[in-house]
Amino acid sequence: MTTTTDTVWYATRTRDLVAANDLTALAGHLYTHARLCRDDPEVRAALRVLSRPEVTRLVQEMIALVRQDNRRTWPPRDLIGQLARRLPPDLTPEQLQDLARYAVEEPYSLSPTALETVARGLVATGPVATDLMAVLIDRSNESQRLRQLVAELSGPQLDPGDPWAAQILAELPTLDPAWQRLVAHASTATMARPTAGWSTEAQRLLVAVEAAQARQVLDRWLAAAIRTPHRPPSTVNADLLRGLLWLVERTGPEQEQVRLIGGLVESMLRRLPGIGPACPKVANAAVGVLGRLDGEAALAQLARLSARVTYKGTRNEIDKALDARATALGIGRDEIEELAVPDYGLTEVGRHEMPLGGCRAELLIGSTGATLVWHNEAGRQVKSPPAAVRRDHAAELTGVKSLAKEISGMLAAQTARLDRLFLAQRTWTLGAWRQRYLDHPLVGVLARRLLWLVDGVPCGWADGALRTIDDSPLAVADDAEVRIWHPIGRPVPEVVGWREWLERHRIVQPFKQAHREVYLLTPAEEATGTYSNRFAGHILRQHQYHALAAIRGWNDRLRLMVDDSYPPTSCELPGWGLRAEYWVEGIGDDYGVDTTDSGSYLRLVTDQVRFYPVDAAQNWSHASGGGYTAARWTDARPGEPLPLDQVPPLVFSEIMRDVDLFVGVASVGNDPTWSDGGPQGRFRDYWSSYSFGELSATAETRRDLLVRLLPRLAVGRQARVDGRFLVVDGELRTYRIHLGSGNILMSPNDAYLCIVPDRGAGRSGEQQFLPFEGDGMLAVILSKAMLLAKDAEITDPTITRQIGSR
Repeated sequence: MTTTTDTVWYATRTRDLVAANDLTALAGHLYTHARLCRDDPEVRAALRVLSRPEVTRLVQEMIALVRQDNRRTWPPRDLIGQLARRLPPDLTPEQLQDLARYAVEEPYSLSPTALETVARGLVATGPVATDLMAVLIDRSNESQRLRQLVAELSGPQLDPGDPWAAQILAELPTLDPAWQRLVAHASTATMARPTAGWSTEAQRLLVAVEAAQARQVLDRWLAAAIRTPHRPPSTVNADLLRGLLWLVERTGPEQEQVRLIGGLVESMLRRLPGIGPACPKVANAAVGVLGRLDGEAALAQLARLSARVTYKGTRNEIDKALDARATALGIGRDEIEELAVPDYGLTEVGRHEMPLGGCRAELLIGSTGATLVWHNEAGRQVKSPPAAVRRDHAAELTGVKSLAKEISGMLAAQTARLDRLFLAQRTWTLGAWRQRYLDHPLVGVLARRLLWLVDGVPCGWADGALRTIDDSPLAVADDAEVRIWHPIGRPVPEVVGWREWLERHRIVQPFKQAHREVYLLTPAEEATGTYSNRFAGHILRQHQYHALAAIRGWNDRLRLMVDDSYPPTSCELPGWGLRAEYWVEGIGDDYGVDTTDSGSYLRLVTDQVRFYPVDAAQNWSHASGGGYTAARWTDARPGEPLPLDQVPPLVFSEIMRDVDLFVGVASVGNDPTWSDGGPQGRFRDYWSSYSFGELSATAETRRDLLVRLLPRLAVGRQARVDGRFLVVDGELRTYRIHLGSGNILMSPNDAYLCIVPDRGAGRSGEQQFLPFEGDGMLAVILSKAMLLAKDAEITDPTITRQIGSR
C-alpha cells in the first residue's frame, strides 16, 4: 500500500533530480515509478521547471528504457506522452528520427501535439516515411491541427463513398496547391460553430485563392453535396462539409450561393430508410451560416426553411436564428417572417417578363408553383427555350430556371405559413397588409385567393379589387383592421355564399378556407367532458403519421418495440396557453412483422384527444400501451385535462381537423391492398369498417363539393353521389367509390374492386376546376371515376380480371 509519505518522497526525489539536472537518473526514477508519478500533481509541477530542450532529452532517455524493457507496461508510455507535449519545434534531425521511430513502434504513446511537432520537423527536411504517415492518418481525428497536417501532406482523408467527396478528391490535384491547404483547414471543422482562430486562418488561406474561383469551386462542391444523399456522410466528410460552409460564409456569398446553403439544409435532413435524417449536424451548421449572414437572401432562406423543416433539432436552430434577427430589428417573430419573403425582382403580382436577346421569358406564378412560358423572336409562344436563348444566353437561362424553382419552393413554404394564420391571431392595418400580402409580388398570389375580414367585413379579391360577397368594391381607410376569415362562427348562408363566389370567379384557394371543415363539440364529447374519442380506435401507419404530424407542427416520437415510455403526440399553442395531445400507442408484438428492421412499430392504434394548459406536466405511456399518466416528478403543474367546452372553438376545430387529417391520410383503411386485413388478417374488421363506413368531416366536405361539381364534369353524366359513395355507371358494371377511403365496391353483391393508384393518379381530376388545392383523395376518387366510367376500355389485366368480361 502506498502512503502519503511515499507520495511526498516521489515528488521530492523528482525535484532533487531536476535541480541536479541529472536527466538520466530522472528518467530511471520516472520510469520505475511511472504508475504513481504520472498522476501526481507535485511531480508534474516539478517537471514543468525543465526547459524544452531538457524535456526532449528526458523523453529520449525514457524511450530508451522502454525499448530495453520487455514488460511493455503502459504507465511509462503515458508519462512519455505527457512530457512530449512540451517538445520544442527546433528538434535536431537525429532527435526527429528517434522520435519518429518511437511513434511507429508505439503508435498511441505520443500525444497528437507531439506527433504534429515531429511530423512538421521531418517535412522541413524531406518526405514523411510511409509507416509514420500511416500513424498520422490513423490518429488524425484526435486533433484539428493533426488532421490539417495530414490533409496537407496526403490530401483530405475523405470517404469516396459519397459522390461529392469523390468529386473533391478528383478535382484537388488539378487545382492550385492553395486549395489543398484550404480543404485541409476545412476538414478541421469539428466544432459546432467556427472559433475566432479557425475563422482567422480561413481568411488568411482564402487570400491565396482568386475570389471568383473560390466562389465557383465552392459552389460546385456544395451543389454536388446537395444531390440526394444515399447514406449519412462519414464523420470526416461531415466535418469537411461544415468547413466548406464556413469558407463560403467568408467569401461574402451572393444570392445563388445563399440558395445553395438553404438547399444543403434540406438535403442533409432528407430521411434515409432505417436511419432518419442524413446528417443533422451539417444542416445545423448551414442554418448557423444563414443566421450569421446579413441581407434579405439569407433571411428569405430562413423563412422558407421555417415553414418546411420538421426535424426538431434543426427547427430549433432556425427558430433561434429568426428570433435573433427579430430582436435585432426590434420586431416580433411573425413580422420577421412576413418581411423575410423576397420579391425576387418581380414587377407585378404573379407575373414577370424577362427579355433574353430578342426572345422573352414569361414567369407565371400560380398557387402551386412557377412556370416559364417562352416567346421566340417573332413573339410567338413556344414550348421550350428558343435555340437562340440556349446558344447565346446559357447562363441567363440557368438563372431563370433556378429562379422559377426557388419561387416554387418559397410558395410552398408561404402556403404553409398562411395556413397557420388561423391560429396565429394576427391582425394588420390595411396599409401594412396590402404591402406584405395583397400587393406583394409573391405572397399576393396566395393572398388574392383567400378571404379576409376588413373591419369585420368579409371580402375577397376579384377583377382587380377587394369585393364583398355581392361583388361590390370595398372602400375602407388604410388604418382598417385586417384578419384572415375562418368559417367557424360565421352564418351558414355566408359560408355557402362565399363558396359560390369562389366558383363564380373560378378562384382556386391554396388550401381549404371557404370549404374548410368545422369541428364542433358532439353530444358524446359533451358527455365525456375532458376528452374526445372521435378519432380513437384507428390503425395508422406510424411512419406516415409521424411525417405528417411534423409537417403540421406537432411533436411526435417514433415508438420502438422496447421497454420504454413515450409522450403523446402533442401540439403546443403558446399564444392560447394550451397544449393539445393525441394519444397513440404501438400495436402488435411480432418483431419483424409489426416492426421495421430497426425495431420501430409499423402501426399505431389511436386513442383520445385532450387539451392541457401549455405548462402542465407531460403525460407518458409505455410504447405498447397501458394508459397515459402525468410525470409527477417534474416541476410542472399536474396534468389535469381541460374541459372541452373551455377550449376556444377555433382551437378545438383546427386541432380536430389536424387529427382528422392524420387518420384520413395514414389509416391502413385507405390502402386498397389491405382488403385481406394485413398480417394474419388481424385488421380485416377495422379495414372493412373504415373503408366503407361513416364519413369524416373531411369526407363530408368532399361529398358536398362533388354534389355541386358533378353536373359540370364530363363524368357527371354517368356518376352521382349517394350517401357515402360516388356511384359510377360503367358499361360493364356499376361502381360505388367510398368518399372517405377511395375504395370501391362493384355490382353485383358489392364485390370489392382493388385499384392501386399510381403516381399519376389524380391528373384527370386536376384538369377540372376545384375551388381549393391539397385534397389528394378527391383527385384519386375523380381519377377512378373517370377510369371506371369507361370500364370497357380498360386493358390493365389486374383490373379486368376483377371486373370480368361482358
